[in-house]
Amino acid sequence: MKFINTLKNIWKIEELKNRILVTLGLLLVYRFGAQVVLPGIDASQLANLSTQTEGGLLGLLNAFTGGAFSNASVFALGIMPYISASIVVQLMGIAVPYLQKLQKEGESGRRRINQITRWLTIAITLVQGPGYIYNLFATLPSSAFLLGNNVTFVVSSVIILATGTIFAMWLGEKITDKGIGNGISLLIMVGIIATLPQAFIQEFVSRVFESNGGLIMILIELVIWFAIILGSVMLVMAVRQIPVQYARRTATGGYEKNVFGSRQYIPLKLNASGVMPIIFAQAIMFIPAAVAGLSQSETAQGVTAAFSDIFGFWYNLVFALLIIIFTYFYTAITVPTNKMADDLKRSGGFIPGIRPGTETAEFLDRIMSQITLPGSIFLAIIAVFPAIIVSLLGVQAGWALFFGGTSLLIMVGVAIDTMQQVNSYLLNRHYDGLMKTGKNRKAVA
Repeated sequence: MKFINTLKNIWKIEELKNRILVTLGLLLVYRFGAQVVLPGIDASQLANLSTQTEGGLLGLLNAFTGGAFSNASVFALGIMPYISASIVVQLMGIAVPYLQKLQKEGESGRRRINQITRWLTIAITLVQGPGYIYNLFATLPSSAFLLGNNVTFVVSSVIILATGTIFAMWLGEKITDKGIGNGISLLIMVGIIATLPQAFIQEFVSRVFESNGGLIMILIELVIWFAIILGSVMLVMAVRQIPVQYARRTATGGYEKNVFGSRQYIPLKLNASGVMPIIFAQAIMFIPAAVAGLSQSETAQGVTAAFSDIFGFWYNLVFALLIIIFTYFYTAITVPTNKMADDLKRSGGFIPGIRPGTETAEFLDRIMSQITLPGSIFLAIIAVFPAIIVSLLGVQAGWALFFGGTSLLIMVGVAIDTMQQVNSYLLNRHYDGLMKTGKNRKAVA
């Protein structure tokens, strides 16, 4: 009843209701586009492409695009080129003075950076598009190309793929502006969730109808799955609170004196880098197999095989180490402890027992280093857990991807962020939050 009352309260808030409807409508458009096959391709002959994306790195990419990759859809590249462009621009902002200047110019600088990111997205799609088309040529039979596999088909398909990515990017930005939640993240999450029912059904059929463990194994897997989700939620929400004291100036008897004000906290997240270390690490993991594939030696073929198996031991060992390294790297560039210390000093705040300024920055940096280590290890464990569950329980590859890694962390992070935004609307309208009763709060005069 509490949940139903909360839904009723959500529906009573006109602005929130409209934002939710806009979000659902735009997500529906995105899912519809993922089913539209590129012009000139016979949709009935995509079986080989579906088989190619059942596992490995292509299976992971197919999960991020919600099956659009294996459907040879106009959204086959998904929103990933935009994510790649955003990462590149963010990293370039560390070293390129022009981007650093734009970052300090407020809203106008942010718009200019967004424009640069869009142009870079187009450039990336124009590189990835031909690669995807030539992969279709190598995978599908020649009869699948109704208009032939000539230059005209390649050029037109690359243009359509680039347009599909730009349209998906536009949908994400509209969801952010007019809907609820982060639009780009929601598109990725919806794509991931779209493959969840099929993956579970395949696992259920394998366990029950093929006498591969029965219902008891399905139950064990679901218990482990919910436990991993709980661990991911804890990782996303965990913070270290640093107490901060603010001095309050009061006038007494014609002169001013400082007295202690209220105590607040600086929340330092256990995993301040989110899923970015996993994305960076996965991008790096493509390189060994690609380089080794240039050689025909036995050693090179062994390296290619080892780094093409996302459930293999050596792949996951290197993957986990890269995640830990990139967690430290990304946290260092995204958590500006020096700026935090300067802002704290200017606002009259200080950490009890720590001098404002340089000592505060060093203290915050030391705390971040201490909490980043367990956070990075926990993140690495969650990232490689699909390989663990495959080796221990023999879970199918498609279903195993939901037991950790980027897929699960994106779903958990986006769900929490969206719920927090809905919760803020409820609290601002004097309703209890999502985790509270649905009764009206009394307005505070």
